Amino acid sequence: MSLPKIKQLKPQQKASSLSSINLQEMRANGKKGIILDLDNTITLWKDTALSKEAQVFIKQALELQFGICLLSNATKNRTSKIAEIYDLPFVSMARKPSKKAYLKAFGLLQLKADEVIAIGDQIFTDVLGGNRAGCYTILVSPLGTREFIWTKLMRQLEKLVE
Repeated sequence: MSLPKIKQLKPQQKASSLSSINLQEMRANGKKGIILDLDNTITLWKDTALSKEAQVFIKQALELQFGICLLSNATKNRTSKIAEIYDLPFVSMARKPSKKAYLKAFGLLQLKADEVIAIGDQIFTDVLGGNRAGCYTILVSPLGTREFIWTKLMRQLEKLVE
């Protein structure tokens, strides 16, 4: 496996939170779909409760007629519980940054890559995967600090490319 190009590790936008993303502007710029990560993006790690901010964000996105697909490395059982809240399509056990998972999400949304925003809290999964697939990528600050040990290690590497 070859190392990713540094450019692929850079998001098109950084946001301190979901609420700081201007969805009206994104819609005006031709974006029609959103691929959302779960852990530490819209839920705390291993949780099934959406953050209040995520609830507001998803509601606003749906009102603006964005298609939303959840894309997570989490299990099908957990991902489906969260997807059911808003009747959203999802891809679980996605193996991000696998491009294949993003292509599946595009199919579920019935959109092309350049019409989709990929939002997540990790560079080596969400940003890399979204960029490899051709999405507009937004890196958000993580909701919490509790996470998988591997993720904690990757956070240290992220500091080198930010």
